[in-house]
Amino acid sequence: MCGIVGYIGQKDTKEILLNGLEKLEYRGYDSAGIATLNNDGVKVSKVKGRIASLREAVDANVKATMGIGHTRWATHGAPSVENAHPHQSASDRFTIVHNGVIENYVDIRDEYLAGVELQSETDTEIIVQLIEILHNELKDVEAAFRKAVQLLSGSYAIALIDREDAERIYVAKNKSPLLIGLGDDFNVVASDSMAALHVTDKFLELMDKETVVLKREGVEIKDPEGNLITREPFTAELDAADIEKGTYPHFMLKEIDEQPFVIRRIIQEYQDENDQIKLDPEVRQAMKECDRIYIIAAGTSYHAGLLGKQFIEKLANIPVEVHVASEFSYNMPLLSEKPLFIYISQSGETADSRSVLVQTKELGHPALTITNVPGSTLSREADYTLHLHAGPEIAVASTKAYTAQMAVLTILAVDTARAKNIPLEFDPMQELAIVANAMEAMNDQKEELEQLASDYLTITRNCFFIGRGIDYYVGLEGSLKLKEISYIQAEGFAGGELKHGTIALIEDGTPVIALATQENVNYSIRGNVQEVEARGANSMIISMKGLDKEGDAFVIPQVHELLTPLASVIPMQLISYYAALHRDCDVDKPRNLAKSVTVE
Repeated sequence: MCGIVGYIGQKDTKEILLNGLEKLEYRGYDSAGIATLNNDGVKVSKVKGRIASLREAVDANVKATMGIGHTRWATHGAPSVENAHPHQSASDRFTIVHNGVIENYVDIRDEYLAGVELQSETDTEIIVQLIEILHNELKDVEAAFRKAVQLLSGSYAIALIDREDAERIYVAKNKSPLLIGLGDDFNVVASDSMAALHVTDKFLELMDKETVVLKREGVEIKDPEGNLITREPFTAELDAADIEKGTYPHFMLKEIDEQPFVIRRIIQEYQDENDQIKLDPEVRQAMKECDRIYIIAAGTSYHAGLLGKQFIEKLANIPVEVHVASEFSYNMPLLSEKPLFIYISQSGETADSRSVLVQTKELGHPALTITNVPGSTLSREADYTLHLHAGPEIAVASTKAYTAQMAVLTILAVDTARAKNIPLEFDPMQELAIVANAMEAMNDQKEELEQLASDYLTITRNCFFIGRGIDYYVGLEGSLKLKEISYIQAEGFAGGELKHGTIALIEDGTPVIALATQENVNYSIRGNVQEVEARGANSMIISMKGLDKEGDAFVIPQVHELLTPLASVIPMQLISYYAALHRDCDVDKPRNLAKSVTVE
């Protein structure tokens, strides 16, 4: 949630900051602001709304070679200019941007800031006011900055500038992602490498509780005790072109279309020259040795985990539990003797999942992260990582990362089954290749799916998704996609549960989308459709070829029955996209949501 970018160098800073914020807008877009420093002092520009509005508000005549910027997803205080970052201290000497949540900000306010008139409702302003108070005592900016962050409890990524010093940006991090970008005669700080790719592809990772002094000619990283740290940079594997929309009207549509290519890339990355699965032997051994797997995830990744449970249990015969990260963190169940924890996260920065990882590491349990970002926090802190190879996903509503998660979980399940000498009549790479072809075929049927969205979802206030078995889990994801971007109240239900309460919500014209891709429950789910139709529902059946019946709204190409979720979700994604489009919603940046959920 929220995005930070900062620059110190030789070039005019405004455009570098604005370009960086545009790449970070997927992280938050309630408000935005930048602060630049030159001989005339600090110039702050803030707006409620998007980066486009900030561009209009920034004074084009102000020239500076250092500054910081921020795009906000509101946690403390409503979206407003007053609550937008950057925030300044009482004397305006210090200016700060911050991601995260300071849990003890009220205690700090009451203990240190008596008599200070606050200008916002944010926890962030507490930090910059605290730094000024401490600087008045210590007379040393770095010392005041270090002491201030040591007093903070919670998550933070911070960048601070001092009106009296045009040679330094002060940076700190804990539980919230932050990178340092390296250049010749300049350096940058950013929440995500995408924000700085237009100036550098060399980055340094920062660890929790570290502080940094950013200068034009170098970077000083210190541990919590103040010791200098040296660290080798890494080269970002992204191409700047990967984070552009190209000819697409929205990132979401681009990312839906990219899914067949992502599946083919996964096949390539996880297959050796002998057409065998290529997997870290330590991951294979951890899977063989565990007596139970606990999948920890949130949102769309949780839905992928529910399907991963089916893959692993049905193919590898290992019991699997799937838990919502935010619940597990505060209500850990009784664990088995040899558990393996699998953390699924597109960004690898999900705060709730990291909270669980910290707890399970303390208990000594092994952890595997499945993520799209190899250098992310969950990847670094887990014992093992499987990379999704999906490329950057910009739209808030996840599409290609979700199908990539399912594909990687399938490969993991098959590899484990083979390692345990469980006979399988299942070639995962061949079947995934068939899935990729099916995805491509459905992506070519956009007009048909747009018409379904128009017929069923343009004016409705709610919608229900039903399915049985793995179709139920896909229905959960379909309902999440629809509610995320179209704001239609959508819910997913197991078909057999309709009679136990939900059917009371069916009215004349209520849209009900049913999935029918599993032979053993094909007639059962069609019976459920008849039940809702008898109450006036406007039903739509999405079936698989071979199980389809006359009157089905859409038929997906035939794929291996276990892998139908990778195919059947495509019409769900496209129908949701077009429903949102027809309702004039912001498809890539739905209200109240952010892409990377880095606060609990």
